[in-house]
Amino acid sequence: MKQKERYMFRLFILVFLPLLLPGGFSCTNHQPGMQDSIKAMTVNIPEELPWSERMALSIMKRCPEAWMNDFSEKPRWSYTHGLIMLSILKTWEATDKRIYLDYAKSYADTMILPDGTIRDYELDEFNIDHINPGKFLFTLYEETGQENYRKAIATLKRQLDWQPRNKDGGFWHKLKYPWQMWLDGLYMGEPFYAEHAMRNNSTKEFDDIAHQFILMEEHARDPQTGLLYHGWDQSRVQRWSDPETGLSRHFWGRAVGWYVMALVDVLDFFPENHPQREELIAILNRALDAVAKVQDEETGLWHQVLDQGDREGNYLESTASCMFTYAMIKGVNNRYLDEKYRAIAQKSYDGILRHFIAVDDTGEVELKMCCSVAGLGGKPYRDGSFDYYINEPVRSNDPKGMGPFILASLEFEHTPAIKN
Repeated sequence: MKQKERYMFRLFILVFLPLLLPGGFSCTNHQPGMQDSIKAMTVNIPEELPWSERMALSIMKRCPEAWMNDFSEKPRWSYTHGLIMLSILKTWEATDKRIYLDYAKSYADTMILPDGTIRDYELDEFNIDHINPGKFLFTLYEETGQENYRKAIATLKRQLDWQPRNKDGGFWHKLKYPWQMWLDGLYMGEPFYAEHAMRNNSTKEFDDIAHQFILMEEHARDPQTGLLYHGWDQSRVQRWSDPETGLSRHFWGRAVGWYVMALVDVLDFFPENHPQREELIAILNRALDAVAKVQDEETGLWHQVLDQGDREGNYLESTASCMFTYAMIKGVNNRYLDEKYRAIAQKSYDGILRHFIAVDDTGEVELKMCCSVAGLGGKPYRDGSFDYYINEPVRSNDPKGMGPFILASLEFEHTPAIKN
């Protein structure tokens, strides 16, 4: 065989032949037994199950391959997938039903190669959203001991170590969004950072974690309402930013939801004796006190733009409502918040079930009225106006609502109605 022919033959063997073999570079999770179990368990989802499981099973029914979540046509390393996998893994921890562990693990095994390389991930993009999918890997590594999970965790921590920062030490949201901190980013980065610090006894890093929250509240909190603006551009060059404060113009519900969820989750790992732990709890209380004041009195829910419920075009939005409910009930259960927030969270949860949840004849659960996406800047340019927020697409079964719904449900289901 001539040298060129031998080269082409080897190229075929190395690159093209695996595509023709069962499982070669495919998107399947290689767990046919799990697929059969999902089909069997979701033909009819029993209404006797708690809401956490009913939603988890509905997700699995719609997306039998875990990478299919968030309406994906191909595997993506995405914060939304990370949120869903974490919520389903928490369901496994609550129920000890192996199917939930296997489902979450199947996403990790699709996305993380044997050498620890993460598919669809580029560290040098410095996108803080891409840290969030790493959170559920801690539990998977602890459960399985798979070394590629540990390597993936180390890669994500390396990103945080080199994440660009503003002049006050706050993480940029992305490399392509210089000098900007968004409320969303606190959820995307800090819970992973905190769990990594706890598991590696890196106590000094908790100072940096606390600093991110304190810095964001210092700049984003509105002194009149106590609500937090979506974004802060320290350079004040973005068209969406105020020329004096650098802040965006409105209080977007889900942005504030990300921030308060980040706080209650970070506190899971924060040392009891850390000097800034109480400050984080105080920030949580201030934020949720402001949020409670703009709760819709009739339904118990929250609007897309939080403080303008009566303005034409604004609407009650499900993802933010699920996030606030989760943060409140978890905050009460863990004694970060006063007991009065239990009733506020219960009213919201009841409102979610009444206005946003639909169940079909097979027991499949749907979450309605989800804002699909919102951000600042970019292409096409998002100006942060009221009209921008209310005109982003609305859809059902968005993972940014279903994940927090599961997490909130677990808090209600596995804690006493009243804690003494």
